[in-house]
Amino acid sequence: MRVALIICLSIFLKICIAQKTENLIVITTDGLRWQEVFAGMDVILANNKAFNQGDSSYIYNHYWNENSLERRKQLMPFLWSTIEKSGQIYGNRLYGNNVNNANPYFFSYPGYSEMMTGYVDTLINTNKYKANPNVNVLEFINAQQKFKGKVSAFGAWIAFDRILNEERCGFPVISAFDKVGGKNPSEKQKLINEMLEDSYKPFLEDECLDVYTHYEALVELKTKKPKVIYIAYGETDEWAHAGQYRSYLDAAHQVDSWIKQLWEMLQNDPQYKNKTTLLFTTDHGRGDKQKEQWVGHGTKIPDSSEIWFAVMGPEIKAKGEVKVPMQIYQKQFAQTISKMLGFTFVANHPIAPEIVEINK
Repeated sequence: MRVALIICLSIFLKICIAQKTENLIVITTDGLRWQEVFAGMDVILANNKAFNQGDSSYIYNHYWNENSLERRKQLMPFLWSTIEKSGQIYGNRLYGNNVNNANPYFFSYPGYSEMMTGYVDTLINTNKYKANPNVNVLEFINAQQKFKGKVSAFGAWIAFDRILNEERCGFPVISAFDKVGGKNPSEKQKLINEMLEDSYKPFLEDECLDVYTHYEALVELKTKKPKVIYIAYGETDEWAHAGQYRSYLDAAHQVDSWIKQLWEMLQNDPQYKNKTTLLFTTDHGRGDKQKEQWVGHGTKIPDSSEIWFAVMGPEIKAKGEVKVPMQIYQKQFAQTISKMLGFTFVANHPIAPEIVEINK
């Protein structure tokens, strides 16, 4: 009996020691192409008067370098310094390292649904689709005892209420122009709410500027200290659809800067320091084989299924840019997220297996 107890205790301690990730931050930036992530600014687009907003000199001054490795670092310095050094980056198709949508549509609602549910529901074929009937991994995690009430999501796009099914999921989903802080907002939250109401609305009522989503999430992390948080930025997609390449690059650069700010804050907080895993990715790609198609994506642009992701955390081996040929699908993210926190995601629909290459 005593021997059995010692063995059980030993196994329990090994499990506790092995599970170093206690918190998780998932960040997406909508429609950011793998081409810019891995090679920086595109010279053809920067030189094209239809896309450079009449200011190619600005693009070159901020983002040009003859060396593509330096060029990508100028665009996303945190990704290509801290994350590359300490984590893993996937999706450079020049090495056959392929990451793709598994859904056949290559646009946002189906992409985010695939990412969060681990399941390709082909009925979800429009961005106006109703509240998602499929269980998402954040909902599953929130149902676990030690994570109950410690999950939150912030998205610039109003559709996240439906994608994550806010009415059912059990955790707050703050999207677009939702006010933060409930009935008793802090002074910072009051200011954010006032600024949101009076803000410039280039995307009308469907989407706020990313700066508001970022600071809403930042205040949440500082005050409520969730164990799991999802932050979804949107301007990379919006400026691309508008054909504004300079603004698209600026938006990507800003997201990278915000991730740096968030990560440094987390590493100075005892709850999060060396106990937090970060997953950074996108919902879909954009056209490139025909350069003018970079503004769009969808079934008529097959290469817009091409995506990427980066991951960093206490249990993630430092591999940097992964150059091994392989095929990974977006639907594998959900189970991977769950496994990072020590759970096996189960739901009433099929769930794709985790990305095992991360731990090899």
